Amino acid sequence: MAEITAAAVKELRELTGVPMMDCKKALVETNGDMEAAKDFLRKRGQAKAIKKSSRETNDGAIAAYVSDDLRTASLVKLSCETDFVAKNERFQNLLQTICSQVATQGDVEVPGQTLVDGSGTIQDLLAQSVAELGENIQFAEAKRFELDEGVIGSYIHMTGKIGVLVPIATSVAADKDQLTSLARDIAMHIAATPAEAVLPEQVDQSVLDKEKEVFVAQARESGKPDNIIEKMVSGRIQKFLKEICVSSQPFVKDPQRTVQQLVDDKAKELGVELRFDSFAKFNF
Repeated sequence: MAEITAAAVKELRELTGVPMMDCKKALVETNGDMEAAKDFLRKRGQAKAIKKSSRETNDGAIAAYVSDDLRTASLVKLSCETDFVAKNERFQNLLQTICSQVATQGDVEVPGQTLVDGSGTIQDLLAQSVAELGENIQFAEAKRFELDEGVIGSYIHMTGKIGVLVPIATSVAADKDQLTSLARDIAMHIAATPAEAVLPEQVDQSVLDKEKEVFVAQARESGKPDNIIEKMVSGRIQKFLKEICVSSQPFVKDPQRTVQQLVDDKAKELGVELRFDSFAKFNF
């Protein structure tokens, strides 16, 4: 067995762009033969994948997985180059596989996760799909929710370009059909509206700072004194928060009620406490 030196691994890495550990594995499998190692990586689709990795992935699709008991769910966004590939059955199957993986294994370091069946990693699957479909395919993002009690609703727009998960937690078991309908209605609402958070205190400070800068600049154009500008900006920030926070938005199916009122009414109807304080939304 030939000695696999760090220099050889580095050289193969520079030639193919494939991660170091995979380069070392290829050299081990081919007894240190550089050309055979490159062929080994090409056969696995990895080298081909890297060659295509510089191509922009502005298209893709989003999918959700919800467990049978409705308490565990995942949302995954997978990018590719064209809508044609995004609609391809192979791509859609890959997306569903990753969704199922995230639901069971979590949403951290997804590409490096070992598949549940032990057949490789998510990154291996991505590389194989690149080789088969001929486009750059990239994992974009994922989110997983799990509840002790309650349901998680999902909504994927028919084009697969918008996806939403909404967990509704309950204090005790409640009518799952009604809860699922509520969660799905809220998910559809979020898909159709600008939504940064459920509650004002959840909005990232950087978002508020950016809007405040704009509001201050606009107010100063009016020539008002600083104390008046401060009041104007404060009022506009409050209005902005009402517009981007789901809890205070008029519900799209019934604008006479806010989303929070919708949740409160359902809680009263079912006689249970309902908690809606988070969601996940991905879009292209």
